[in-house]
Amino acid sequence: KLFWLCVFLASIYCCSNLIHCVYVKWNETPVIVSFSEKSTPVWSIPFPAITICSETKRVPREGFSYGKFLQDLQEHVETRRHFQAKNLSRVELEELRTLLHICNPQLIKQGTPNLSSDLIDYFSVLERIQPEFNRYFYFCKWFSHFGECDELFTRTYTNEGICFTFNGLNATDLYREDTVQHQRTVSHNTSKYNIILKRPFKWSLQNGFSLDSGIKTYPARVLGAGSRAGFFIALQSFRQEVDYACRGPIQGFKVSLHSPDDVPQVSNQFVRIPMGKEVVIAVKPNMITTSSGIAEYPPQRRQCFLENERRLRFFKVYTQSNCVLECLTNLTLAKCGCVKFSMPRTLEMPICAENKIFCYDRAEDILLMREFRQGLKEFPLNYLGTTECNCLPACTSLVYNTEISHGNFDLEDMLKATADTSFYEDFPGSQMSRLSVYFKEHQFITSKRSELYGITDFLANCGGIFGLFMGFSILSLVELLYHISLRLWSNMRHLTPS
Repeated sequence: KLFWLCVFLASIYCCSNLIHCVYVKWNETPVIVSFSEKSTPVWSIPFPAITICSETKRVPREGFSYGKFLQDLQEHVETRRHFQAKNLSRVELEELRTLLHICNPQLIKQGTPNLSSDLIDYFSVLERIQPEFNRYFYFCKWFSHFGECDELFTRTYTNEGICFTFNGLNATDLYREDTVQHQRTVSHNTSKYNIILKRPFKWSLQNGFSLDSGIKTYPARVLGAGSRAGFFIALQSFRQEVDYACRGPIQGFKVSLHSPDDVPQVSNQFVRIPMGKEVVIAVKPNMITTSSGIAEYPPQRRQCFLENERRLRFFKVYTQSNCVLECLTNLTLAKCGCVKFSMPRTLEMPICAENKIFCYDRAEDILLMREFRQGLKEFPLNYLGTTECNCLPACTSLVYNTEISHGNFDLEDMLKATADTSFYEDFPGSQMSRLSVYFKEHQFITSKRSELYGITDFLANCGGIFGLFMGFSILSLVELLYHISLRLWSNMRHLTPS
């Protein structure tokens, strides 16, 4: 009897221990990401949005030096003397104050004063001083469109200043109605010439394109892979318009490839297009989809948000990138009492002047450190790693990985060989660059979030462990219930005297 008692207790211990392990695995990792069974054609997803920012932020004027202005300002900060904007008109001072926010703000030191109490409409100033669009965006090719680029690009306000985006969502489809970005797009009708934005909006990242969508969609898609089906643009800048004091020794353009429903963060993720170079970008999509079975799990367990599950204050569309930008905006407002002009905001939110540049630039570092410390603190205790921003990935996400190659673009030598001198007569000092973007392959393999352990799998595993160690089954359970209920009641009935 003692031997069988020991065997019974050992079986119960092993059975309980293994069931506990199965429960922990089911509870902590209910979702697995695996490769999809079928390949996905590239025409089923949108072509990447392409945001291009010129490093030339303004056209220089005679006697108007940003470098001299910045030097005087830095001397003021170091010596703490009273700063005087000598020989500057109100318009010139507005332009210089605006350039402080987009010309290497890392050079702005703590203690920089507010140069004027006048409020500035930074968007209007940037539109006034920016180089002419058609001179810098010289030629585009997309499907049957050959020629000027103004029908393909939309003005975008970023932390780099004014940039231009191809195939991104319109601000009215991306931002909420009470944001400045939405209201400015409506009032200025900035997308009225864009042929893509005039099409009906029948796409979401989670559901894809609607079944009745044709070839010409919004956002746009391509029919296949290769450079012939891709996007091509000729960009040019001008030697005499370069201001090295503003953007430093590296000139040309910054290009960011992102999902159409993401707000471009050009300062964080970009590809450089140098002057006099051709850059070719072959795109390999990386898409994660989600099975319907994991919708019943809470977001913290599945580690992602479904569409419309996490509401953002400034954006209609949830993506992890948009969420992080909103979190940075909220942190900047809390730390500095204002936000940068390019951040998503409402009319009542104050805009940071030049005396707050150091503060909002440092806020991004504070956010990174806060998220790191909170995640590190929570990780040993909580496998979810929940942080204050709570910016989990979207359950359906799309990232465009790139393969980049480049070479010299010797336009000047080619024109000399063909004895063509008219181009440089029309565009003196021009330095031409060329960019091509296309999908590398016709199909790609998506990843898929699905249940690792559903409730059925959990019960099956527990039943197998019970059967292995205890010889247990549903019939055993019924028999046990019979002996402790009906059989006991029957025995007691027979023992009761008549």
